[in-house]
Amino acid sequence: MDGRRFLKVSCLLSLALLLAAGGVSASPQMTGDEARPLRFSDIVQPPPDRARTRMNERVFDRVWSEVQRGYYDPGLHGVDWDAARARFRPLAVAATDDRTLYRVVNDMLDLLDDGHAAASPPAAVRRQEAMFERRAVMGLTLMAGEDRNVWTVERVRAGSPAEAAGVEVGWILTTVDGRPWGPDVEVFDGRPVQLVLTDETGARRETTLTPRLMDGPQPFVADYSRPGVLVLRIEQFDPGLGRWIGHELDGLPADVNVVLDLRANPGGRLWEAESVLTCFLPRGQVWATRTGRRGRAVALKAAGDCGDHEAPVANPVAVLVDKGSRSAAELTPAALQEAGRGIVVGEQTVGSVLIAQDTNLPDGGRLTLSRSDYVTAGGVRLEKRGVTPDILAPRTVAERRAGEDPTLEAAIAALQSADRARAESQSSGL
Repeated sequence: MDGRRFLKVSCLLSLALLLAAGGVSASPQMTGDEARPLRFSDIVQPPPDRARTRMNERVFDRVWSEVQRGYYDPGLHGVDWDAARARFRPLAVAATDDRTLYRVVNDMLDLLDDGHAAASPPAAVRRQEAMFERRAVMGLTLMAGEDRNVWTVERVRAGSPAEAAGVEVGWILTTVDGRPWGPDVEVFDGRPVQLVLTDETGARRETTLTPRLMDGPQPFVADYSRPGVLVLRIEQFDPGLGRWIGHELDGLPADVNVVLDLRANPGGRLWEAESVLTCFLPRGQVWATRTGRRGRAVALKAAGDCGDHEAPVANPVAVLVDKGSRSAAELTPAALQEAGRGIVVGEQTVGSVLIAQDTNLPDGGRLTLSRSDYVTAGGVRLEKRGVTPDILAPRTVAERRAGEDPTLEAAIAALQSADRARAESQSSGL
């Protein structure tokens, strides 16, 4: 497979941006007043040098041409793509830095009204590729909601500089070193940064912290701490996920319930979604259909890598989702729910499920672009609709700060209730 391009079902440039405790899904959107489209008067002087100009041209032209020839909808949702080029290319060429260039590119991609169509600057790509490695971190996980220009602290990593500085879940990050947050921002070991945040009361909070090297988190974590329950926390659908789940399920007693925690999971590889489903659905069962630019429909089947399991496990399953669950983290619960194989618990997901492909850009940035449409085996199109949980059980900011998890508790209670119902049914049938 070409290492520069591979099929994915994640929007790596979506809502979640993990600065320390996990992966980076960097949104190209800026914060504050920078949210409006650029004009020539916005371009910083002096003009870019010749090398910068040439690179700007190469990046912009690559993005524009990839959309023109590869976007899943040949009609580009009615957008006049030639007119878009005439409008945005001069702005891109005049950009003097990555932040300006990628704002222009993403302003153009926004015309498609597609949450997957986005470009990430080189700094965000480097952060994404090193997300599970030892690196300099502040210790914050930032999440953007419906307003992608407002970044809220979703997690504070234990033992991190952010925790020591007293940063709280639910605060809004306003600026870093006097600049609105952007995907081009990088932090370095031992180099202090000044943060301005807003707390839940609207009060301004200023703090200076010093990023330091910390080991990366584990992408997949198995929690056996609760009797009769195995909780599998999945940060994203990375290579090896299906085989890892298969290993965790090896020898698992039939009376142990399984919880897949996909909250704040931005998605990942389509193959790994198939592999996860292969652990729980009959091998070969169709769970979705994708349709590409040329209109050819391809059935997606449970035919992935679940380790040594030739048959799916029979253990009861619940899946946890929230507003940060996207792409593969929506396809998976939708398939289990539709097949009657799993209970979905949590919050309504956002509906960002088109099948996308990553393309590396000449400067080290990356374009994510939808290449196929998607519907469930039952014919449901989840794009911009999302997955509706069987049990609505949101988790408040106060509960997260206190370490409480009513979503998980609701899932465990639902599985236990189903266990009792099955036992009573079997008893009455004797």
